[in-house]
Amino acid sequence: MMGKPAPLSLDLDNKWSYLKTHGDDSWRDFPSYLETIVPRALSVLAERDLSITWFIVGKDAAMAEHHDLLASIPAAGHEIGNHSFLHEPWLHQYTTADLKDELAKAHHAIGEATGETAVGFRGPGFSLSEDTLDVLASLGYRYDATTFPNALNPVGRFYYLRTSNLSDEEKEKRKALFGTMKDAFRPNRPYRWMLRSGASLVEVPVTTMPLFRVPIHFSYLLYLGGKSPALARLYWRMALTMCRLAGTTPSLLLHPLDFLGSDDEPDLGFFPGMNIESKRKLDLMGEFLEIWQQRYTTTPIGAYVDRLHSLKEKNPDDLMKRP
Repeated sequence: MMGKPAPLSLDLDNKWSYLKTHGDDSWRDFPSYLETIVPRALSVLAERDLSITWFIVGKDAAMAEHHDLLASIPAAGHEIGNHSFLHEPWLHQYTTADLKDELAKAHHAIGEATGETAVGFRGPGFSLSEDTLDVLASLGYRYDATTFPNALNPVGRFYYLRTSNLSDEEKEKRKALFGTMKDAFRPNRPYRWMLRSGASLVEVPVTTMPLFRVPIHFSYLLYLGGKSPALARLYWRMALTMCRLAGTTPSLLLHPLDFLGSDDEPDLGFFPGMNIESKRKLDLMGEFLEIWQQRYTTTPIGAYVDRLHSLKEKNPDDLMKRP
């Protein structure tokens, strides 16, 4: 029996973007693991007949050496989305002019590399502003999938800043990274942004556990699984049960490091869950995906948005206030 359609996506952050956010100057050489992650993730998804949305970073799409790899993603039946050009989690601090350049440049590079036109966006580090929404609408985008109503945002920022190699100046630049505790009170279900231009855009939040508003995406599950697989399974089942009881269709995300282990990328050991070897991580991923598929039929975000009707309307001014 087929389950209710629910969206799944993957943020295709590359190695250089993790190093850049961490404050490691080696990012300037743009080291890449796309040649490992793309075929591996495509294989895992194909084994389970899963079609999802991949949010691609424009800088990677602009590099000719990545074109064949990135073109293989829509060729396998997946949707393509925009994940910005430079993958800077402080996108909400950009000027309007810089935002227009950043998003349009990514849009065109991704289109040229994949042969597909992106109509959905996710901000790096869940960074979003009303200006971003306006630019997306002007580019003809149908949805944004950035908001993350997570009560642990300040904890994530504290961990990130504590383990980074950033200067005090760079830390100040990132002081609003991941948002605030207040963001946990944002809607956990899709809604429609009503923009000052008169345009509108559907918002598909990254789902957090109803009531408690704590993360339930796969990177978090793998982090728990590295400590106790039994606890991670229990947490996962409880989260999906709470989504069902709350009437919330989960929209969840994957990251490249969900498919890579310490044996693949020892340089990224600072990231939670990267102390797990790839075989064990992929085994855990298989278990989590099996539990997911017992309850839901996976769909790309765009196809999910097509099914949405009578959404609540929200004014960005009410939800976008930053410290």
